[in-house]
Amino acid sequence: MTSLAHLDQPPRLAVWFINLFTAHENAESIFGDLLEEYSYLASKSGVTFARRWYWRQTGNTIAYLFGSGYRAAPWSTTAATVGGFLLHRFVSGLPDKLLSAVTDRYLAFWSAHFNAYIWVLKAMMSVHLIASLFVGCVVAWAVKGREMVATITLAVVLCALIGSAMVWVATHWPLGIVWMLWLFADPFAIVVGGAIVRTRRSAAITQAKHG
Repeated sequence: MTSLAHLDQPPRLAVWFINLFTAHENAESIFGDLLEEYSYLASKSGVTFARRWYWRQTGNTIAYLFGSGYRAAPWSTTAATVGGFLLHRFVSGLPDKLLSAVTDRYLAFWSAHFNAYIWVLKAMMSVHLIASLFVGCVVAWAVKGREMVATITLAVVLCALIGSAMVWVATHWPLGIVWMLWLFADPFAIVVGGAIVRTRRSAAITQAKHG
């Protein structure tokens, strides 16, 4: 019984990834078709083969759902992405401006407590990540049903800009490439923010249906 139950269960992580991009009204048909084919392959060719097939279908399904989501509402998705880009530029600069203002005002204190100042500088990395996470949540909240489409689009734009900047840095200051790799954490945090909002919305809808 345990082995039969295992055959009927596709990879949970893959299911979660697909669910992030699936509209609620289409979820039952999409997961139903995938589960039917997965169960057939698992019983015929083995669980390992079926799981590999499911992961391949996960990539194909996400790519299809991503394109469909963007085509369904291109203007609102683009507006959310542009707004998120501007919000990110504004929010990401606030921690540095605040630190600069505090440093100038209490320069004597930081001079006497230099180790504390170094600790604050290191903590700024976490603050930047939190700011990017906030931006991702705001963008995802603005486009219900296309949370991942908008946040991933914004992340790709930021990655492209970071990549372009790295090309310039590589020709003028090669050692700076290592430092700039940290900048890719911001786009990742934005996507995580979109996943958080999407997961909470899905849970709320599921609870409302069963409640």
